[in-house]
Amino acid sequence: MTQRQTIIAVACLGMLSFGIVLTTLGAMLPTVIHRFGLDKAQAGALFLLLSFGIMAGSLVFGPIADRRGYKSMLLLSLAAIAIAILIIAFALSLAWLRIAIALIGFGGGVVNGGSNALVADVSSESRGAALSLVGAFFGVGAAGVPFALSVLGGTFGQSGILAVISALVMVPFVIAALTTFPPPKQPHGFPIAHARGLLKDSVLLLMGLMLFLESGIEITVGGWTSTLFAEDLGVPAERALVYLSLYWLGMTTVRLGLGQGMKTASGTQVLLVGITIALLGALLVVTTRSVSAAATGVFLLGCGFAPTFPVVLGFVGDRYVQLSGTAFSLVIVMALVGGMLLPYATGVLGGWYGLRGSFLIVPAALVLLAVLVIIVSRRLGMVPRAAPAV
Repeated sequence: MTQRQTIIAVACLGMLSFGIVLTTLGAMLPTVIHRFGLDKAQAGALFLLLSFGIMAGSLVFGPIADRRGYKSMLLLSLAAIAIAILIIAFALSLAWLRIAIALIGFGGGVVNGGSNALVADVSSESRGAALSLVGAFFGVGAAGVPFALSVLGGTFGQSGILAVISALVMVPFVIAALTTFPPPKQPHGFPIAHARGLLKDSVLLLMGLMLFLESGIEITVGGWTSTLFAEDLGVPAERALVYLSLYWLGMTTVRLGLGQGMKTASGTQVLLVGITIALLGALLVVTTRSVSAAATGVFLLGCGFAPTFPVVLGFVGDRYVQLSGTAFSLVIVMALVGGMLLPYATGVLGGWYGLRGSFLIVPAALVLLAVLVIIVSRRLGMVPRAAPAV
């Protein structure tokens, strides 16, 4: 493999680990609620804590990557994820569970942002396709956790399976340790004035708002689907995890083919088609009482959500080459604010109106996202695709 291919492989495995980060809490949620006697608002607060951790990691990775490079921070973050998964598997108190959730969130935030920015840096001619491939590996990790827990949990126990998953996270750690990474882009000092200018860039902020909505509904669906199937549709907890895996399977399947699709369609067209598919899936989930129809809706949600992150991050990578890490940091932090607020709001509203009613957040956010896609596409049409950061 060439150095570029090895780096992309490291990023893909890193994003697989981030998929594990985002799915572990949602897949374990029914067990966690039972083990610690939590109500829906308290369970929603765990998602809030996870999102705070991811947001903190997302905030620091960009300036560090631009100034110091990627390798050391990715190694430390992968090790943190592996340790946190072990703590989640065997935590005997709510305090230890909260510590592990914060730790896995921080490590995941660094790995998510660092992996995407790294791929954008080494894939200047095919950013969208490369980011789609990386995103597909996120889906593999996200789908693998609920699937493994549902199929193997009765035989090996959920704690034992999580321990094995923790060991698997060390695979990208070892490969990254043996790989030569690109040098930092700003080795002689971080350009604070230029970075501050990104905060005034309306196009970048609009793209961040798009990811705010997308991340919020992705984590909402990924975090609450198994509980919705168990409580609202009367599905056994183990089978509910299988239906959750359909969500990540749909996302992964579409992302694997997205690179080819982007050769014949614009990013805007791809985004609008995805939103339409997701809206159909969301309406199925909130209106049907049929388990099979709801499962179809969950799968369609995964398919429809798939293009947003790769396409929008591709826009960011194209437009902010010299400060790509910092630009990625900004939009991903905005994304994680959405990922923090919308699942928490879903839990609170679920306590008042039931999870089915609270899931109306998803189609409402999709409509707003479609409006933003149209606005951003028009703004990007006024600026050359490879415009400088400042």
